[in-house]
Amino acid sequence: MPAPYSYDLRKKAIEAVKRGHKKVNVCRLFKISRNTLDLWLKREKETGDFQAIANKQGRHSKIEDEEKFRVFIKENKDKTQTRIAELWENNITQQNVSYTCKKLEITRKKNLRIPGKK
Repeated sequence: MPAPYSYDLRKKAIEAVKRGHKKVNVCRLFKISRNTLDLWLKREKETGDFQAIANKQGRHSKIEDEEKFRVFIKENKDKTQTRIAELWENNITQQNVSYTCKKLEITRKKNLRIPGKK
């Protein structure tokens, strides 16, 4: 995920607008989008500062009990991720199942080796 713009860049861009420079020229100079500049100005107007919002990046898992989920997967290893999502107690999607399996290093591949054959 991309990092937020630095506070210094935000400050320079907003100060330029306050000095009377056109928004379009400020955006070109600092290589930011017009929407980004408008969001910074809106945030400053509402909160008094234009600091980046902390802790917004990253993914929060809807599956909180990972050990319970691991056992559930072992019991339902023959089912698809969509079916597992339907059977899980909370309202989750197939993508939630996929993310959690990846996080827990549970592979989706089946063991296709047939005993006694090489």
